[in-house]
Amino acid sequence: MALVWIAVCCVWGTVWLFIKLGLRDLPPVSFAGIRLAIAVAVLLPFVIARRRGFPRRGRDLAFVAGTGLLLLGLNYALLFWGAQFIPSGLTAVLQAATPVFGLAFAHFLLPEERFTLAKLGALALGVAGVAVIFSDQLRVAGWTALAGSAAVAGGAVCVALAYVVVKARGSHLDPLTLMTGQMLSAMIPLLAFGFAREGNPLHFRWTTTATASLLYLALVGSVAAFGLNYWLLRRMGAMKLLLMSIPEPLIAVVLGALVLGESLTARTALGGALILTSVAVLLPRRDAAKTTATGGSDA
Repeated sequence: MALVWIAVCCVWGTVWLFIKLGLRDLPPVSFAGIRLAIAVAVLLPFVIARRRGFPRRGRDLAFVAGTGLLLLGLNYALLFWGAQFIPSGLTAVLQAATPVFGLAFAHFLLPEERFTLAKLGALALGVAGVAVIFSDQLRVAGWTALAGSAAVAGGAVCVALAYVVVKARGSHLDPLTLMTGQMLSAMIPLLAFGFAREGNPLHFRWTTTATASLLYLALVGSVAAFGLNYWLLRRMGAMKLLLMSIPEPLIAVVLGALVLGESLTARTALGGALILTSVAVLLPRRDAAKTTATGGSDA
């Protein structure tokens, strides 16, 4: 269980690198929408072949669409809009607060994941580690930057709420169908908005790097990573799954140094130590055994 969590966390850590590479040539909203369109094109035949189809009950359809718009639509829109007005380091810190929001939502929706000061303290340690790594970028200049910070934080709230609600109310749904329906629900408004504001995708600058980044994000960052996320969500607490948001910036920084030649500093080492301590406290091995015994099987 812990090994799968670490593997998925590493995959999410690479996503930021490929987003950075892809955004050199592609506009952000269309980039996100096309990424989901490719993922849906891959997943939909498997959903059809399994003959389970999409939920027929109105309540389930609304659940899939609502959580999809929250997790992949509204989150992406807020994140991409807000990130253009604030430093990338501040974006990373605000995104790292996702499990803190998850802890608050889980307290009310998941009886087995009640709020405790010990959990909050460990999460604060991890967020502080991310803040240490990017301490030279934690500045907000003017109302526009403040609005951008609020938007990025709002995206983190959307992610946290979506996963907690899926854990609390969506266990009866087939994970593959749920994931595909959520991507489809978010894909349509993202593509429509992108076409209206960013132009025809056929006219984009389709470089080799942009195409490779898009395919990686669609196949690995969406199909594989979201699939494993839901596999884990059936076996562990929502807050532990959301905990991935804390080490992801550290992984992204290390990858940036290895691939893009970006520098590593003493802040990275200190912040990394705080992050790893937080994860070690909040992701004990005994929880993996416990949730394996009580969690549902993947369909």
